[in-house]
Amino acid sequence: MSTELSVVIPVFNEAANLQILNKRIVAVLTQMQLTFEILYVNDGSTDSSLSTIKQLSADDKRVRFIHFSRNFGHQVAVSAGLENAIGNKIVIIDADLQDPPEFIAQLYEKICEGYEVVCARRKNRKGESWLKKRTAHWFYRILKKITTVDIPLDTGDFRIIDRKIAEILRTMPESHKFLRGQIAWIGFRQTALEYEREERLHGSSGYTYKKMLRFALDGITAFSDFPLKVVTWFGFLVSSIAFVVILFAFYSRFILKDYVQGWTSLMISVLFIGGIQMIAIGIIGEYMSRMNTDIRKRPLYIVEESNIEENLDKH
Repeated sequence: MSTELSVVIPVFNEAANLQILNKRIVAVLTQMQLTFEILYVNDGSTDSSLSTIKQLSADDKRVRFIHFSRNFGHQVAVSAGLENAIGNKIVIIDADLQDPPEFIAQLYEKICEGYEVVCARRKNRKGESWLKKRTAHWFYRILKKITTVDIPLDTGDFRIIDRKIAEILRTMPESHKFLRGQIAWIGFRQTALEYEREERLHGSSGYTYKKMLRFALDGITAFSDFPLKVVTWFGFLVSSIAFVVILFAFYSRFILKDYVQGWTSLMISVLFIGGIQMIAIGIIGEYMSRMNTDIRKRPLYIVEESNIEENLDKH
């Protein structure tokens, strides 16, 4: 008997939430009368998340898990879940209970109307700082303007996808994952449903501002060459300014006969051009770094422990 729905849950230090999360997911999926699996991907947690997940899997054979050898990152954990999920439809949901498991029923009902992707769009983000809300708001709108891919606004990874989407994602080997962009890039029929995002039940977010910045850079460099175009524009601008300065230098030397002075304009020109060059080198370096990572072809993650084969045999 095939599994109708897989629920992929990346986990990083969420031990306090896992029992409640699992209970709520099982309740809603049982009510939906679906055959299902719950796949936890433990992304190198340092708390008791792994032991809690093992206990859940021992109590319920529909619970599967993958345990990484270290922390590889949220997007890699989700990717691992998608690669190993066996359901015809796959839900991605975080373990912090900000995304309500009960909303899975609406997502599933919507995708059964003939869509391949149904995103959960946040109407409100409770319990988050003003700065985090505003930076997320600005990021998605800037990204939408500088890319040709129609990435839905105000959506995270909470969504349901058809199995064919997961199969296509497996053929996209880039190391710096930005799944919501990749899924939008794939196309097919996609839509979104709005929901209220709740406050985190226990613990604190593992998404620091540093990780958010890295995530933003992954999104921009994966789906836009706009930064490189900006460098080109700056190059033309600097060249134009330099040409004007050269004309002024000739004018001062041959017309004004005042060629001793000019130290200020020279220093301004040198510093300005040097600054633009450093910015350009940094942007180009970001792209080259990502190319270098992909060329190495290292595995995205290392699995230390899993019960997947065991449960696959029983399915």
